[in-house]
Amino acid sequence: MARIVDGRERAARVRMLVAERVARLRARTGVTPTLAVVLVGDDPASRVYVRTKTRMAAEVGIEGRLLELPADVAEAELRARIEALSEDEAVHGILVQLPLPAHIDPERVLFAIDPAKDVDGFHPLNVGRLWTARDPVSDDLLVPCTPRGCLTLIEDVLGREGIRGRRALVLGRSAIVGKPMAALLLARDATVTVAHSRTRDLAERCREAEILVVAVGRPRFVPGDWIREGAVVIDVGINRIEGPEGRPRLVGDVDFAAARARAMAITPVPGGVGPMTVAMLLHNTWIAARRQLEGDGAP
Repeated sequence: MARIVDGRERAARVRMLVAERVARLRARTGVTPTLAVVLVGDDPASRVYVRTKTRMAAEVGIEGRLLELPADVAEAELRARIEALSEDEAVHGILVQLPLPAHIDPERVLFAIDPAKDVDGFHPLNVGRLWTARDPVSDDLLVPCTPRGCLTLIEDVLGREGIRGRRALVLGRSAIVGKPMAALLLARDATVTVAHSRTRDLAERCREAEILVVAVGRPRFVPGDWIREGAVVIDVGINRIEGPEGRPRLVGDVDFAAARARAMAITPVPGGVGPMTVAMLLHNTWIAARRQLEGDGAP
């Protein structure tokens, strides 16, 4: 029976470390790190996510600013507001809550963020640094939060050296999770394959993986018999399905019960990767603030 990797407990430790670092930075500079969150429209799920992020930011000593804009805001207006935040020296991190309304191009909006304040790590300059850095998981780079959280959980199970040389499969090729996850695993010397909906013999590719990261957004897409005995399974998916008596429940992209019987370690849904994503967002905000206030070489 696989070990359950507790993302909530690990995220709490990350937040504790961030709180200590934020306090030291504030003591040295007299400035409180500030995160600006941009929310467009009134999507209920997005509003919940934003509320969670701003609440946890406050808990670690980061000031949160919420910029709310109507769903019909023009893209040019949204970009102008983001550019103003980028120029505001009192703001150290900027996050645009996704998804955006259909009439807005998210790529153009995200690229309007100053790369130094891009706490999601989505700007092309930060993407390039991720792929070219000797150690992208350092305290100097802004790396996408979910993959960084996933790597932390994998290292907790295997150790940093334990990843070296292992066969890793990333199932999903999004710019938010799949591609940066592959970059991070490559940086830890894993042998990485990226698979997706058009991959041939997908079940066999999964069965070869000693590390399996699944981010496809389809409930229980990976059955238990796709899991290699002794694999580390990181389930990024969060899917809402109808449970007993018609009540909604959350499940991952992996059939948890069946996979747990074969894996060495597995993340649950909820309580696995999700809490780590928010914790790494706060960590990135501290990195961004430290670099702006004290320079790249600051401890």
